[in-house]
Amino acid sequence: MGPTIIINDPNLGVSVYDRAMNPNRTSSPVFLLRRAVQALLCGLIPAAFACLPTRAAPTADPPNRDIAGVYTLVAVNGLKVPMTLEHEGAKLVIRSGAFTINADGTCSSKMVFVPPSGQEIARVVKATYTRQGTTLSMQWEGAGTTNGTVEGDMFTMNNEGMVLTYRR
Repeated sequence: MGPTIIINDPNLGVSVYDRAMNPNRTSSPVFLLRRAVQALLCGLIPAAFACLPTRAAPTADPPNRDIAGVYTLVAVNGLKVPMTLEHEGAKLVIRSGAFTINADGTCSSKMVFVPPSGQEIARVVKATYTRQGTTLSMQWEGAGTTNGTVEGDMFTMNNEGMVLTYRR
């Protein structure tokens, strides 16, 4: 067994160890305690900062916010709604409709109509759109593309020969 060494280090405190059994000071009780405290603090300080409330970065207004909203169907082919029209050989009574434009590039159309069967139907279809100036190009889910125009509080689109006019 080697000599016992007593170290009086102001940073470590007093440490007693046998140099033959513990060839470096990393095994001294004070050193190990100090390392444990450092490890604990290194883990707690970042965790404490992580718990502090954060301020969200300011976000810019969505680019389509100015046109977003619900537009109510006011006319079909220039005739005030509710109205009756012949479409694809059948007479339809169009009772109401709404077109919703969301700022995130999505939109939907809801139309309430009565076909020749007499049973009222509410049809909702959804689309994504791209905007170029006042023109919206809508890609309908499971269907084709339709173009429309937004000017002020009015939205107009030509859908299979029917000109639909909406007001926000």
